[in-house]
Amino acid sequence: MTTPNKKKTSRLFTLFSPLLILGAGLPVHAEDIPKNLMGDWSLDLETGEPAWMSVSEVEGKQHVKLRVYIGPEGPYPIDEIRDGRIHFTRTARKKKAQIETKVDVGIVDGKLDGKLVRTPLGDGEAKVVKFTGKKIPPMPKTAPDLSKVKFGKPIQLFNGKDMTGWKTYEDDKINGWGAEDGMLVNKTPKTDFSATGAHANLRTVAEFEDFRIQIDFLIEAQRNSGVYLRGIYEAQVVDRDSRMQGLRGVGSIFSRIAPSKNAGKPGGEWQSYDITLVDRHVTVILNGEKVIDNQPVIGPTGGAIYTDPSAPGPIYLQGDHTAVKYKNIVLTPVAKE
Repeated sequence: MTTPNKKKTSRLFTLFSPLLILGAGLPVHAEDIPKNLMGDWSLDLETGEPAWMSVSEVEGKQHVKLRVYIGPEGPYPIDEIRDGRIHFTRTARKKKAQIETKVDVGIVDGKLDGKLVRTPLGDGEAKVVKFTGKKIPPMPKTAPDLSKVKFGKPIQLFNGKDMTGWKTYEDDKINGWGAEDGMLVNKTPKTDFSATGAHANLRTVAEFEDFRIQIDFLIEAQRNSGVYLRGIYEAQVVDRDSRMQGLRGVGSIFSRIAPSKNAGKPGGEWQSYDITLVDRHVTVILNGEKVIDNQPVIGPTGGAIYTDPSAPGPIYLQGDHTAVKYKNIVLTPVAKE
């Protein structure tokens, strides 16, 4: 009987063990990210949920961001690139369940082609959601010269008497919005900062391209709302002493751009926004003080209902967070040449 050479066997195992690992199906980057997948995408999910994806390589590291409506955006490490398709995994909470989502995305016949396989962690069946997408043009290399931008005729978005020109975004939620004493008022008993609630958000029926908007708001202490520009970028509505500060505080473009200073007022006092959005660059004047100066906004903020910055969108107000009041809502569109 021949006795195995232990050293030789050990040497062979060391040599071939990576192949064994590959055969076990563990994550591996077999290819580079396809060039036609690189960049930002406005996604069209068959469920109708607003979604956005960004594929990039930074300092030699490949990663992808994905946000579906309110959820987190990552970045998420890529599990595998195979046959020109990216595979990655994200885990997020939806209502009270943790959902693991396996994402498979590539280009088929020149068009984005992908699917989400959503599996509840613990119990439940996996659901497959297919999607396509539109490539978002790169951010302009230079900020617009606002001194040369021409504006059209101001539009009064709220007449102070009724809800003409406005509608709720969610048909299945409670409508707490109404016109009272010249104010656009949202009533809801919700007082916490959780992402969603039983009451509906509100949007303009009309959609707009670039513009300047002026709007006054009254928010009580430790309450929360937001004004979404074209349904994409949220200007945060909280009081100056809110626990949400910096990238999430008053004067900010939520999670994207922090204000240069806290120019907010205490809860229960009227405050004013004067915001200009041109070429995906935003200028924010809060209570008469410029706190963001013509800065680029890269990617939609959480809760965005539109994700394509090249398309027009509505003014969108958060009502599923807490009670809030708005008035003097005037939008002045950029004049087309």
